[in-house]
Amino acid sequence: MRKISSQKGVAIILVLLIVALATSLAAFMVTQQNLWQRQVESQFDRTQARRIGVAAIHWARAVLSEDGRVNSYDHEKELWAMRLPAMPVDNGEVIGLIEDRQGLFNLNNLVRNGAASPADVAQFQHLLEILSLPAELATALVDWLDMDSETQYPGGAEDVYYLALDQPYRAANRPLAELSELSRVKGFDRRTIEMLSAYTTVLPTPGLINVNFAPPEVLAAVMENVTLPEARMIVLERAVQPFDSVASMQTRMIAKGVKVTPQDLTQLTVSSEYFMVNGRAKVGRAQVVTQALLHRVSGWPSVVWQSVQ
Repeated sequence: MRKISSQKGVAIILVLLIVALATSLAAFMVTQQNLWQRQVESQFDRTQARRIGVAAIHWARAVLSEDGRVNSYDHEKELWAMRLPAMPVDNGEVIGLIEDRQGLFNLNNLVRNGAASPADVAQFQHLLEILSLPAELATALVDWLDMDSETQYPGGAEDVYYLALDQPYRAANRPLAELSELSRVKGFDRRTIEMLSAYTTVLPTPGLINVNFAPPEVLAAVMENVTLPEARMIVLERAVQPFDSVASMQTRMIAKGVKVTPQDLTQLTVSSEYFMVNGRAKVGRAQVVTQALLHRVSGWPSVVWQSVQ
């Protein structure tokens, strides 16, 4: 009898273990199913957020196309240049911002047709002086951009310098694609790049400075006969009424005692071709950040590059 009772006890324990195992397995399967469902929902939300982010870029293209059709000059008071609040979408929101890039100094201007452009180098060095940054940054950047492997100015740097670093690499010898590339150029640290980001840009083609968007430091750098205080006066004047032509800017500023010469006007424009679109789309817990550089010459702006992450 004891043997039978012992066997019954073992059987009961075995049944309990099987029940516990089945319960654990069921709980595990439910957990995995819930996890899989959340992953599917998260992936769906991210896909939707990406689609909305890309749609925001196309929306910006449409806005700029219409603006180019009805306006001959670009300024800060236009609807596209205003910061709009976040717009609700199904289970989320989207926010976008269009920024002019023609009011900033294009670093790729330093080298034209593969060789240094002395006039642009002088302007950039003037900007560096205004910002209390070393003039050698301009010469190092020229060597990084030009097509040869010879240092063009004192303070420059070519392959000989970069190959001697702890983690060696070669000079790019080509135009910049984005501002972050400056971190590889001699003398450009994080602080310097952050400071320059408010005054410089990277565009694929040379262009003039839009006086309706340029910071006073940029205006003073490219206008040979205008001082920084006078450039600040130009910015204050355009805040009252944007300039519809560089000639009208000259007339209005001369009337206020600012000597703007015909030579200064050759560096300026009141229309823009390049714009940066920054956006953020959120659906559920998924969030996507979009950025695109647009080029508007006529009609529908083209996408120079875009990033959706």
